[in-house]
Amino acid sequence: MYGLNQRCFYLSFHFFVVWCHAQGENHPSPNFNQYVREQGTLTDQLSRRQVRVYQLYSRTSGRHVQIQGKRVTATAEDGNSFARLYVETDTFGSRVRIKGAESGRYLCMNRRGKLVGKPSGRGRDCIFTEIVLENNYTAFQNAKHEGWYVAFTRKGRPITASKTRENQREVHFIKRLHKGPLPFPNTDRPKHFDFISFPPMRRARRNRKSPTVS
Repeated sequence: MYGLNQRCFYLSFHFFVVWCHAQGENHPSPNFNQYVREQGTLTDQLSRRQVRVYQLYSRTSGRHVQIQGKRVTATAEDGNSFARLYVETDTFGSRVRIKGAESGRYLCMNRRGKLVGKPSGRGRDCIFTEIVLENNYTAFQNAKHEGWYVAFTRKGRPITASKTRENQREVHFIKRLHKGPLPFPNTDRPKHFDFISFPPMRRARRNRKSPTVS
């Protein structure tokens, strides 16, 4: 009897494994990496855009990125008004638009891989993907030209993006807070709440029933 029960157990386990394997073939596990990549490339038209304010410190020049009209360099000192950047999210992922707070121009990349400042940042050539590297530096890859990065020389001059790679020092940046005055929308100091006083509520009178005499 014991041998028969053991044989039945092994047969049941075998059929269970075959059934699980068949279920796995009919319902493959989702590819989450592909899903994240696809969602990260779609522009978010519904949510409110998140705007951050900071400076980009270049690892090679030892200065900060600045946008002065069409000219883009990495020669600004810490706290320079042209080094203050508005970084606006574009997707659910890590794609952003970078705008100079002082000049009002967007950081963009033309078809030749040159960094330029444009008055409008609607095009994909003005969208960059923030990539946090293993050494904790941040690289910015152009959304239109894959494999092209924002990069500067030791003198702070922009490098042609077609000559850049992710592991180069020239494409490494550190995000730093700006030491200048608080920019929009933080210029207004928090205001005190104005409490509104309402008249006290009156309780409704209850009609007491007179006791019934039996």
